Amino acid sequence: MEKRTTAEVRDYASPEQQLYARWLDVGMKAGFAALIVTFLVHMFELLPPGIALEDLPRYWHLPVDEFIAMTGAPRGWTWVARLGEGDLLNFVGVAILGAVTILCYARVLPLFLRAGERVFAAICVAEIVVLIAAASGIFGAGH
Repeated sequence: MEKRTTAEVRDYASPEQQLYARWLDVGMKAGFAALIVTFLVHMFELLPPGIALEDLPRYWHLPVDEFIAMTGAPRGWTWVARLGEGDLLNFVGVAILGAVTILCYARVLPLFLRAGERVFAAICVAEIVVLIAAASGIFGAGH
C-alpha cells in the first residue's frame, strides 16, 4: 500500500474529516502526555499512593469485588475525588483519551449542520449521546 503525502490526504479527505483528525491528533497527544506525566508522578511517589506499590502483588490475584473491598479502590467516577493519590492520578490521561472522540464529534457537528448534512449531524449527536451515557455509568458499568 502506498503512503499518501500530506497534500494528497488534504485533497482526498473532506474538511470535516481533516478537522476531526486534527482534534483527534491533539487529544491523543494530550492524553498520552498526561499518562506519561502521571506515571512518573506515581513511580517517583511525588504524591502518596492509595495502595503502596510494594503491596500491589498481594492483591493482583483477587477478583475485582474482593480487590475493591480489600484496597478501598474506587468504583465508577469516584476516583475524581481521590486525585491526590498518585496511583489514581493516571486516570486523568485515560479520561482524556476517552473524551477525545466525544470532543471530535462535537467539533464537527456544526460543520455538518451548516452544510445541511442532517444524516451525518444525527450520527454525530447519536455518537455523543451514547458515549456520554456509557461514560456516565448509567448502564451499570463500574457499580
